Amino acid sequence: MTAAIEITESGNLLEVQVTGKLTREFYQDLAPRVDALIRQHGRIRVLLVMHDFHGWTLGAMWEDMKFDLAHWKDIERLALVGESKWEQGMATFCKPFTKASIQYFDHSKLEDARRWITA
Repeated sequence: MTAAIEITESGNLLEVQVTGKLTREFYQDLAPRVDALIRQHGRIRVLLVMHDFHGWTLGAMWEDMKFDLAHWKDIERLALVGESKWEQGMATFCKPFTKASIQYFDHSKLEDARRWITA
């Protein structure tokens, strides 16, 4: 199952809605958009909303590591919104790869995540 992805931008905020399993192509689409936002705004904020998320393909994991290393100081805040406890573990896993302030929110707290990411 490949991912269904919706990406929206508003100022320095990138909101990514993802369902399914991320592939390498996701990062090939995401990276230029992130680079353009960083050029325009400096540090950015990312809201990642995961619905029925199934992780990454091996190629996507490699692209994710390269993306994290390239942008470790460019993301100011990262809000992760998910529906299962393993997704909360992603917030802990992400910390060594970014200087961003990271917060996990359950799906029922999506509006709280939106308030936090824009505060």
